[in-house]
Amino acid sequence: MTESPTTTTTSSSSSSSSSSSSSSSSSSSSSSSSSTTKPSNGTARPRGKNGLKLETEGWLQAAPPPHKHAQNHGLNGEINENGSLYRQPFVESFEKTPMWVAVLTYMGYAILTVFGHLRDFLRSWKIEKCNTTAEREEQKDFVPLYQEFENFYTWNVYTRVRDILNRPICSVPGATMDLLERTSHDYNWTFEYTGRIVHNVINLGSYNYLGFAENTGPCAEAAARITTKYGVGVASTRQEMGNLDRHEELEKLVSRFLGVEAAMTFGMGFATNSMNIPALTGKGCLILSDELNHTSLVLGARLSRSVIRVFKHNNMQSLEKLLREAIVYGQPRTHRPWKKILILVEGIYSMEGSIVRLPEVIALKKRYKAYLYLDEAHSIGALGPRGGGVVEYFGLDPADVDVLMGTFTKSFGAAGGYIAGKKEMIDYMRSHSHSAVYATSMSPPVVEQVITSMKSIMGEDGTTIGRDRVKQLAENTTYFRNRLNEMGFIIYGNSDSPVVPLMLYMVAKIGAFGREMLRRNIGVVGVGFPATPIIESRARFCISAQHTRDMLDKALSAINEVGDLLSLKYSRRRVRPSVVCSGDHHSLEGIDN
Repeated sequence: MTESPTTTTTSSSSSSSSSSSSSSSSSSSSSSSSSTTKPSNGTARPRGKNGLKLETEGWLQAAPPPHKHAQNHGLNGEINENGSLYRQPFVESFEKTPMWVAVLTYMGYAILTVFGHLRDFLRSWKIEKCNTTAEREEQKDFVPLYQEFENFYTWNVYTRVRDILNRPICSVPGATMDLLERTSHDYNWTFEYTGRIVHNVINLGSYNYLGFAENTGPCAEAAARITTKYGVGVASTRQEMGNLDRHEELEKLVSRFLGVEAAMTFGMGFATNSMNIPALTGKGCLILSDELNHTSLVLGARLSRSVIRVFKHNNMQSLEKLLREAIVYGQPRTHRPWKKILILVEGIYSMEGSIVRLPEVIALKKRYKAYLYLDEAHSIGALGPRGGGVVEYFGLDPADVDVLMGTFTKSFGAAGGYIAGKKEMIDYMRSHSHSAVYATSMSPPVVEQVITSMKSIMGEDGTTIGRDRVKQLAENTTYFRNRLNEMGFIIYGNSDSPVVPLMLYMVAKIGAFGREMLRRNIGVVGVGFPATPIIESRARFCISAQHTRDMLDKALSAINEVGDLLSLKYSRRRVRPSVVCSGDHHSLEGIDN
């Protein structure tokens, strides 16, 4: 009933559709029609069943080292002399959901729905105690404040796994953390604290990629000194009395770190997107947004009053189709040209662990004269040999990205965000951004935390601590992902992404996985609908440079044990450990039912 997994090896130039035809594209199409696909290492791989092209199977997409005689595919000369947009293999894995798992997941949701309606019926007749928020009897004739139907999922599904979510911690969110123990006597409607603290829980949930969220060391000491001098609050906006010399230094440092002309900082990462996109686009503009973009990007696009069209995740054919239609047909009804076309993408997608195909996006952006907005919230500091983000990871020119956005909440262990690019654009944003005009300035100790950690990454503090952490994060990520693949779990995302989603699928297993892992002193994050598709619930691990090999081995041992206990090893391919440990290329064996 299910298909055996397949491996796809695609060149970057074949990923982006092109109107021009060339000998390399012809050879690529002819090779895809053959019964096997031969990757760069010379090993023949099986073709997908039922005559489907391997690329459409979606198991593993990779951009291999460029072919020697490949030709330019028409993307404005952005392809290098070897015919590839990529300088290194680009490997992403999205193994399809096994059919039987999908059926059982839907059945689970159906059973929950039936019992949910039954419990709502019992609550309405006062047979079962109603713990939900409801309208008072004397207000029944007013416009309702609470929509019972809209809250059905929260009442009957979310509360079942609420005990593994929003757990309070009472320590620094480092490689390990301390949790406050709590218990519930009414099926997770309310909680009581026992007074006990669970110590030294291995933290696999925080975005502390480089380990700078700490209470000791240079960053903490610098923040303490600045607190003594400036205090904690600024009590004003940047345009009034809240513009400190430390703010000016931070912005100069950010622009130098990113290699752009200018930068502007904000006190909240979410607002950096939601409040600044409306300043960049408006009526008569078109926004092309990846379907898996963060809520802050979606909100900013909606607030801009621009027309929004969504393309498939990381799918360059879908993006180019929308770009072509936008150029050919223009605006609805009037068919006038769009005032501006803005492409919204993320560096690392926080729920999928995938990395944007930035070289192809830039090539399409240049070809169709669009603008590019890149959200590097998760990728800045976590990717690239020097922590420069996804732009440095691909070896691209920062000037090719019109708007560089990022946050200080992940790799820098602080708060806030930035917008960077050309000086003319930043000068415009200073007077038109809602965050700049109306929001309070960044707190001085937070500013100092960012300055100190960023200088450490750049090596301007006279040490190699920052660079060593960037390197250690990459090593931890590779090790953790490879071990999970060897165990037989379905792991999503790019091989270099520190965000590692492990697929659970069934909603009941979200709670069971979180509870079993905590019993083994491992803190994890479970994610389900509506943050993910309804049948793609998952556990999301975030790897940190502070994780030692012993910590990772202990966590992997616990994950392996719980995976066997809950039957979570759904993968139909197996990775040969000897091959995975020796290099970047994965050797996969397709296994039928």
